[in-house]
Amino acid sequence: MEQLDIKLNEHFGGKVVRKDLTKLVKGNAIVPTYVLEYLLGQYCATDDEETIIGGVETVKSIIAKHFVHRDEAQLIKATVRDKGSHRIIDKVSVSLNDKKDQYEASFANLGLNRIPIADSVVKEHQKLLSSGVWCILTLAYFHTDERDSTPWIIENIKPIQVSNADVDEYKEARKAFTKEEWIDVLLQTIGLNPEEFTFRSKLIQLTRLVPFVENNYNLIELGPKGTGKSHIFSELSPHGMLISGGEVSKAKLFVNNSTGDIGLVGYWDVVAYDEFAGKTKRVDRGLVDIMKNYMANKSFSRGTQVYGASASMVFVGNTDHTVPYMIKHSDLFDALPKDYYDTAFLDRLHAYIPGWEVQKLRNEMFTSNYGFIVDYLAEILKDLRKEDRTHEYSKFFELSNSITTRDKTSIAKTYAGLVKVIYPHNEIIEKDAKELLDFAIENRKRVKLQLQKMDETFEEVDFSYTVKSSGEIINVDTLEVIQYGPKKSPGVEIKSEPHQETNSTFTEESQIELQGGQKIIRDNQMGISYDLLFGAYLLGATDIKVTDPYVRLPYQLRNFMEFAKLISEKKDPDVEVKLHLVTANNEDYIENAKEAFEQMSYSLESLGIIFTYEFDDYIHDRSIVMDNGWKLVLGRGLDIWQKTGGWYDINEYVQEQRLYKAHEITFVKN
Repeated sequence: MEQLDIKLNEHFGGKVVRKDLTKLVKGNAIVPTYVLEYLLGQYCATDDEETIIGGVETVKSIIAKHFVHRDEAQLIKATVRDKGSHRIIDKVSVSLNDKKDQYEASFANLGLNRIPIADSVVKEHQKLLSSGVWCILTLAYFHTDERDSTPWIIENIKPIQVSNADVDEYKEARKAFTKEEWIDVLLQTIGLNPEEFTFRSKLIQLTRLVPFVENNYNLIELGPKGTGKSHIFSELSPHGMLISGGEVSKAKLFVNNSTGDIGLVGYWDVVAYDEFAGKTKRVDRGLVDIMKNYMANKSFSRGTQVYGASASMVFVGNTDHTVPYMIKHSDLFDALPKDYYDTAFLDRLHAYIPGWEVQKLRNEMFTSNYGFIVDYLAEILKDLRKEDRTHEYSKFFELSNSITTRDKTSIAKTYAGLVKVIYPHNEIIEKDAKELLDFAIENRKRVKLQLQKMDETFEEVDFSYTVKSSGEIINVDTLEVIQYGPKKSPGVEIKSEPHQETNSTFTEESQIELQGGQKIIRDNQMGISYDLLFGAYLLGATDIKVTDPYVRLPYQLRNFMEFAKLISEKKDPDVEVKLHLVTANNEDYIENAKEAFEQMSYSLESLGIIFTYEFDDYIHDRSIVMDNGWKLVLGRGLDIWQKTGGWYDINEYVQEQRLYKAHEITFVKN
């Protein structure tokens, strides 16, 4: 096992599971991950391989024998009748039959309805009264000649839910992990491979957890298809409900006026709307009005009765256009149905996750390492909802006075939620707190900027804050504005002098005044190439030395060849340029690297580039030194992009389309 897996098993023994096991046991069962991991947690929550193998077979057997497939419902009924009783796994919902004065259960897959269920069970598990809860139960059959009686009897029933989640124990064990380790543990718990994500991309994934830890949190995520926007809300927690946006009604969501039954917001911690976008979708305008009131005031009314609830609201959907198109021609809410395209409704959103930054999920982005049993994490997150940390950012920072109360509340709730997720033990330093506050501000500012475009009565807001320890004023921009904002070409943040930030706009090289300083690239930034970053600094150079310890893997070799191509474009055709690479290597890669470098040398010679290389296992710094007087100190070397989808992904061929890893480049004039 990897070191993090060993550490996780050491501190959370019995509460973690290997994430690839879920796929092994799922088969064709249409059942949420938390149901499968609940069972795996009973038999496979260990790092002992023999126990895992035996446990997987046991869980497979349980699924095969007891999970109810719709197409096998009659067979299961026959089994119950023949045996007298049988244990099953199904989704159960309960309603009150007021004529008989009894509660009655319905089974989603088995197809049985109006089966009497004891009042005590419903009182203990009130979520049964909503749209359904996955349960393990023993169903019995006893035929009788009594009129209007049913032969089906629920002998015992248990909602699938971890019962031994000790939040204090969880917080104490968290102290054994660094920030980076803990974030990776959470990514693995979700089922993702942390190595495939930048820090910012990880924050985006973890922000999807905030509705589970923060009461009455309103979140929206719009982006391309296939990025896993709805996965967490359907698979992670038994306390979350994912519904199709087209299936929402006032009665289902809030209260049924004819029966008086409370809707989903009364029973679930998170209500998520899938497929929320779609301009042509028909929406009940009355529902939008009730939602606006609920999202602002945490309450809804029925006649003279006013009800309170704590359910968070999440909206996920697909965008119709690219981000540059929306910024230029419309706004980032462009894809929403007409009745939700309402500034009063949208102003209630605490955060807007930039779904376009999330890469489409590929096989290598899933993990086979250990993570928490998702149901265990779900119970911890539910417990953390009781804590209020919305004012904790003020220990380190003071928000600008021009930020409205609604904006401040939004920022504070996102910050508090991320603190609960990443720092549940509440040990956080200023630097780490700044990362979360910047991200929280950006996700609220994204909402506000669109509202200003939609309605000119929304005034411009100064989304800045002061660092109390230094007095420094920080202004936060959204990444898409930095990249595609008005009168800017895709650019980077520039620090040309200490404590001074401007924006660099690269157009034609003749207009660029070369200067020393820093260029700062943010995680997931797009629209930049080697040429835009430092192409102008290569002009006039005839002797170039690149020092980068990591030029060995295929994509790193590709990066180097793209750099060499840029040199060929910047030099005069009749001038020869010496290009020397100093890199490190090991025995696993060195032969392939040598072969690649020899091919490069032969290939580049035809372009007037004389390429040589050497191996030095003791280098650490990354730089480009040129005989035209410039030295470029590269924070990440030439490896500045996130992985592409491979040969058939246009990002593989167009640098400006690739997502960046956060890094800095320092320009030094010799």
